[in-house]
Amino acid sequence: MEPSERIENALQAAVARATAEPAPPQLAEAVRHAVFSGGARIRPRLCLTVAAACGDDAPELADAAATAIELMHCASLVHDDLPCFDDAATRRGQPSVHAAYGERLAVLTGDALIVHALETVSLQVAQAPQRAGALLTTVTRATGMPYGITAGQAWESEPEIPLAAYHQAKTGSLFAAATVAGATAAGAEHQADGWRLVGERLGEAYQVADDLRDAVSAEEELGKPAGQDSGQGLINAVSEHGLEGAKERLDRLVEEAVGAVPECAGAEQLRAGILEEMERALPKTLGRSAA
Repeated sequence: MEPSERIENALQAAVARATAEPAPPQLAEAVRHAVFSGGARIRPRLCLTVAAACGDDAPELADAAATAIELMHCASLVHDDLPCFDDAATRRGQPSVHAAYGERLAVLTGDALIVHALETVSLQVAQAPQRAGALLTTVTRATGMPYGITAGQAWESEPEIPLAAYHQAKTGSLFAAATVAGATAAGAEHQADGWRLVGERLGEAYQVADDLRDAVSAEEELGKPAGQDSGQGLINAVSEHGLEGAKERLDRLVEEAVGAVPECAGAEQLRAGILEEMERALPKTLGRSAA
C-alpha cells in the first residue's frame, strides 16, 4: 500500500474514533473539517518514508506515529488561524475552522486533536511498549515546551524573535518528530540523533520555503491569505535575508538534510525523495539554485 493511502486510511480510522457518538455533532464536524479539508500530508509521509528506509517491521506502529504527527499539525493550524493569532479566513483553500464553525469550536477542535493524537500512539503501547513509549515522548516534546510547536507559536508574542529558534520550534519540531518517530517505529531508535538532525534541517527548510511562498505567491496557490507575515510584522526568512538570501539559505538546509541521512537500506532513495519534495514546496515562480 502506498504511503498516501496508508495515511488517509489511518487518519479516517482515528477521526472516526474521535467523532463517534456521543461526540457533540458540531465539534465532530469541525474536527473532520480540520483534518480532511486538504493538505499535502508532508510530515506523515516523511515519517512513513523514514520507517520504510529503516525496514518498517511494525507498520501499524508507524501508521499510528504518522497519524499522531498529522493530527498535531492540524491542531496547530486550527489554533494558528484563530483571531487572536493570524485571524486567517481560509486554510488549504477552504474556510478555516473558526470561520466555518466559530471561535469557541475552533479552540476545542485544536484541543481535541492534540489529545487524540496522543491517544492514537498510546493505543499501541500494549503491542510494542518500548517503541510506543519512545514515540509518545517524541510527539509530546515536539508539541510542548521548551522547543515544540507551542513554544514556536509563543515566540510570536515576544518583543524580539530569534529567527532560527522560532523556525525550529514552530516548524522544525514536528519534522524532527516525523523522522525520529519513523525510525523509532521501525526499531532504529539508536539512530535517533541522526534522524533528528535530518528532520530539523528539513523543517527549517520547509519554513524558509513557506516564507518564500508567502512573499511571492498568490492566495490561490497558497490556499490561505498571502502576505500574512509581513502584514503582521512577523520576522521571516525573506525579511531577514532578502529573497536571494532566503533561497540560498534554503539550498544549504536541504543539502545539510540530505547529508545527514543515516546509513540504512533506503538511504539513497530517501535522499532523492527529499530533493524532489523540497522542489515541490517552492512557489511556481521560484526554483532551487542547487540540485
